[in-house]
Amino acid sequence: MQKIVFIGLALLAVVAAAPQDPQAYILRQESDVNPQGYNFEFETSDGISRQEHGVLKQISEDHQGIEVNGSYKYTAPDGLVYTVNFIANEHGFQPQEHVEHPSQ
Repeated sequence: MQKIVFIGLALLAVVAAAPQDPQAYILRQESDVNPQGYNFEFETSDGISRQEHGVLKQISEDHQGIEVNGSYKYTAPDGLVYTVNFIANEHGFQPQEHVEHPSQ
């Protein structure tokens, strides 16, 4: 029971901490899903964007998995622009972060 309460409070904290702009809307959205993989991308009016490409990959003789390449970008409340490029495959999630200082 304590685990459930703790998990519930943790999820509530994450949702409350997330920046929310009720006026944001989708500027662009595209997606393509097929048996061999998928692509999607979107951009919102508040500067958030994400693109992702997943491909079905033979990992071993008996196992397949999806290898994902992508990135997302957002502006933090302090005005810094964060871009995260990533790959996710049989070796795990491998992000690389880049921070832009718009005033410079």
